[in-house]
Amino acid sequence: MTTVEPGVEAGAEPGAAEADATKLSTAPEPVAPLSSRAAGPRRGGGYGPVATLRRWWRQLTSMRTALILLFLLALAAVPGSLFPQRNLDRSGVSDYFAAHPDAAPILDQLWAFNVYASPWFGAIYLLLFISLIGCLVPRMRMHVRAMLRQPPDAPRRLERLPKHAAPRPLDADPARAAERIAAELRRRRWRTAVRSAGEARTVSAEKGFLRETGNLLFHFSLLAILIGVALGAAYGWHGNRLLVAGPDQAFCSSLQQYDDYALGSAADASDLPPLCMELKDFDGRYLDNGQAERFAADVRYTVGESAPKGYRLEVNGPLRLDGGNVYLVGHGHAPVIRYTDRYGHAQTSVAPFLPIDTLLTSEGAVAFPDANINPKTGERDPDQQIGLQGRYLPTLPEDPKSGQSAFPTEKDPGLVLFAYRGDLGLDAGIPRSVYSLDQRQIDQGRLKLIGGQPKLLRPGESWTLDDGTKVEFLGTRQWITLQVRHDPGAPVVLVAATLLLVGLLASLTVRRRRVWFRLTPAPTPAAGEAGHKRTIVEAGGLARAEYAGFDAEFDKLVSTCPPEARPETEATQGTEATPETEATPETAATRPKERE
Repeated sequence: MTTVEPGVEAGAEPGAAEADATKLSTAPEPVAPLSSRAAGPRRGGGYGPVATLRRWWRQLTSMRTALILLFLLALAAVPGSLFPQRNLDRSGVSDYFAAHPDAAPILDQLWAFNVYASPWFGAIYLLLFISLIGCLVPRMRMHVRAMLRQPPDAPRRLERLPKHAAPRPLDADPARAAERIAAELRRRRWRTAVRSAGEARTVSAEKGFLRETGNLLFHFSLLAILIGVALGAAYGWHGNRLLVAGPDQAFCSSLQQYDDYALGSAADASDLPPLCMELKDFDGRYLDNGQAERFAADVRYTVGESAPKGYRLEVNGPLRLDGGNVYLVGHGHAPVIRYTDRYGHAQTSVAPFLPIDTLLTSEGAVAFPDANINPKTGERDPDQQIGLQGRYLPTLPEDPKSGQSAFPTEKDPGLVLFAYRGDLGLDAGIPRSVYSLDQRQIDQGRLKLIGGQPKLLRPGESWTLDDGTKVEFLGTRQWITLQVRHDPGAPVVLVAATLLLVGLLASLTVRRRRVWFRLTPAPTPAAGEAGHKRTIVEAGGLARAEYAGFDAEFDKLVSTCPPEARPETEATQGTEATPETEATPETAATRPKERE
């Protein structure tokens, strides 16, 4: 009978068997003599440019370098959260320059206001890509080769493995028993290989390659997420617009008509869809405690030269168009106020007020810079401009002085206003918020409070000021906040994130393990068994990682042998009993004869 070397496939060199033996047993790994180590070539040696580049490439494509670059990428993104970005908040960048005239130009040269398009951020991103690809591609090749390779042969000493089933006799010839065991293992989705050495047979089986597959899927999915984010940052864009109900408040998708917008580094105004939209109605439903239940906006839109269409826009039901999707992200009320000046000229303004709580208590302002223009001379007195600022309550509480709405819907609406007369500061050309009056003008006395007390107005009521001019509260209109967004990287990120979770689950739950069965002919047949072949079967198992369930799995696999001849595990060796007899020394001694 030929002895098969442990851990080596059939036909392998004897030296390879000795080298792999320590990987599958508890034998210590042999250490080469110092003289031979000194004489051998040093790994990664060499002093030429090719050797230097090879060392740099190995350093760049190591997992440690990939982790360092991932940390640096997160660290490089911090300035993007600390400083306003031009593609997101242009007015914020202008305010920062005004507040920090000395530091802002220096920070601008360092790309602090455009972090994600900076050369240093792009360099880290690119190096991370190269490092991940350099790490994953060799691992993928090794994994494919491992999956195509047959399971290794059984070690020489199975009893040294963590799981071992002691040798037992089997009432069958080795070849037939090996095929029977291999078939059962294949049925349980184990990769098997049957090898022969004379009349002896070994069955090698392994399982759990899905662990490394999941690990690779996880890392490739992470790489795909980075690609999707980069794709969205380069070619994506979004714009926000507050849209008030009514045909006079409709808007078309252009950069000038968005309240704020952000374009990717490779996107421009020509990428915006030719969309025009009008808000027809808004339906907001609430629970008795004021909690929102459902929001829906009925809009009318056109795309290019197409006919107008209607659509019911909901929070989780965006309008999907080629080149961009329209999302409903907010809503509120816009009081309609009419002011009649001293010359009898009336002006009407629809002023959106912004909510400050969940009950839609809202604050805002309305300005009339062209009020009190002398119709004879056409001259405007800047000191006679009118500004109104206040708070809108959809449902007045029992005590209106509390300043908080009692419910989000308009059951008993009220508008509390402060009136100011003077220079609104709009002629200075400085950008300012349309939702409040310029507090600097008020502090400097250029805007003076009229009357000293606020005025509560209900829809249809009016307020006569001290100079005989009149303010009327005509009612309200609904408004919604829209976000038009295009992100070509979103599908990539979605698919990659799903695959990432699948790969993570596989890498955390699957364990790689191996089992071996060695079947050798019985040395001599028992008396009266001339011509009847018997086999000694021995089994061993090895889990490549911590696996609490491997003991039970190994015992179950051992039971794949014929019941009358399965190997006896160390946990049950010498304790076999049958239903007919008790496990006494006498019956144990006679049991082999009973089987005969």
